[in-house]
Amino acid sequence: MMLRIGYALLLMLFLVGCSTIRDYDRELTIVSQQINVGDVDAALTVLESNNKKDKKDLLYYFEKGELLRLKGDLQASQVAWMSANQQVQAWEDAVKADPARYVNNFMAFLLNDKIRRYEGYDYEKVMLTTQMALNYLAMGDWASARVAIRQTHEREAVIANLHDLLYEKQEQLAQDKGIDTQFQDLNGYPVATLNTPSVVNLKNSYQSAFSHYLAGYIYEALGERDLAAPGYRNAIELRPDAAVLKDALKNLTSNISRPANQSDVLIIMQSGLAPKRESFSLSIPIPTNDGIIQISVSLPVITDVGYSSKFNAIAVNGRNYPLTEVTSVDVMSRRALRDDLPMILVRTVTRAATRAVAQQQLNKEVSPWAGLALGLAGALLEQADLRTWRTLPESMQIARLNLPKGKQTINLPNGTQLDVMISNSYQIVQLIQIGNKIYVP
Repeated sequence: MMLRIGYALLLMLFLVGCSTIRDYDRELTIVSQQINVGDVDAALTVLESNNKKDKKDLLYYFEKGELLRLKGDLQASQVAWMSANQQVQAWEDAVKADPARYVNNFMAFLLNDKIRRYEGYDYEKVMLTTQMALNYLAMGDWASARVAIRQTHEREAVIANLHDLLYEKQEQLAQDKGIDTQFQDLNGYPVATLNTPSVVNLKNSYQSAFSHYLAGYIYEALGERDLAAPGYRNAIELRPDAAVLKDALKNLTSNISRPANQSDVLIIMQSGLAPKRESFSLSIPIPTNDGIIQISVSLPVITDVGYSSKFNAIAVNGRNYPLTEVTSVDVMSRRALRDDLPMILVRTVTRAATRAVAQQQLNKEVSPWAGLALGLAGALLEQADLRTWRTLPESMQIARLNLPKGKQTINLPNGTQLDVMISNSYQIVQLIQIGNKIYVP
C-alpha cells in the first residue's frame, strides 16, 4: 500500500511539474504595484499575460473585475464578475446537492492544497456579490443591486451550514488519526497574528457588517423598510461598537419625513488591498516503525501588503465628517485562516505521515535513491497555498450625511477635490483609495 502511495506521489510530481505551480504572490505583487501608481492598464496587461489559457480560473475573474472597476469600466467589470459568480454558484450547487461528499473531497489529504482547484475563501464569495451590488449602484441600477445583495446573504446560509459539517469531519479525522489540531504551540509559527482581539471577537470569517448595512440602505431607498431593519440589525450584531450602524436603524422611520430638497447620502470609502498569504516552513516529528522522522511542511501566514493607509474623515462643502470602518478584509482573512488552520493541519500532517512511511518503504524495498526522490518530491509539492483575491479592497468605511440636492464638493485629506451632483432622495458616492491614488468607479 505504502509503495503504491510512494509511486503515486512521484508520478504526481512528474505530472504537475514545478513550472505548472504558479507563483501567485509574484504575479499579484506586480499588479498591486501598478495599481498603487495609478496604471490600471499596465496591471490588466500583467494579469492577462499570466492567464493565457482559454479556461480561466476563479482568481482571474476576481482580479479582472476589480481592475476594470478601478478603471471605471463597470459593464466589463460586471461581465468578469458574473463569470466568477457562475463558478461560485457551481460550488454552491455541489455543496447543496451532496454536502457530505463535498466535505469528504475537501478533507482528502493526498493532494497538496496548492494543487487543488481554487474555490475562493468564504469571505471572498460573499464580498463578490457585494462588490457587484456596488457596481450596479454606481450605474444607477438599484433593482439589480438588490438582487446581488440578497444573493450575498443567501450565500452566507450555505456557508454556515457547510462550516458545521466541516468542523465535525475535522474533529473526527483528528481524533481517528491522533492529530493535535491546536496551533497555539506550533514551532515558531506567528500565532499572535491570528489571536488579536479584532480577529478572535469577529463572529465568523464571512459575514460582513458592510454588506448587511448596504442591504439595509438599498431596501430603505427602495421603500422596503420592513427588509431594511433586519439588514441594519445584522450589521449592528456584527459591529455593535459602530454608532453609524445604530443611527441607521434609529432614523429609519424619521427619514420618511425628510424634506424633498434633502438627500440621504451614503459615502463609501474603500481603501487598500487585501492582505497576502506567505509560506511558513517548519518541521513536524512523525512517528514511524523505525523511530521519529522530522518532516518539513509549509503553512500559510497572513501578511499586510501595504497601500492601506485610511482617511479618518472627509470634508463636504468645508464641513468635516468622520469615516467609520465597518468591515476589515484583513481581519476577515485572518479569521478565515484561524478557522481553517486546524483543517490544514489535519491534511498536512496526514500527508506528511503517509509520505514518511512511504519513503521508508521505498528505501527498504526499492532503493535509497527512490526514497530520496520521494523526499524531494514531497518537499517540492508540500508548499502552502498562497492564492487569494489580492485586489479586493482591504477596508470598508462609511459616512452617512443629509445633504441638500445639487453640486457638492468633497475634499479628501490627501488634497484630492471632487465635485459630485446629488440629485436623488437616496444616493451613494463611492471612492476607492489605494496608496495616494483615488479612484472613482
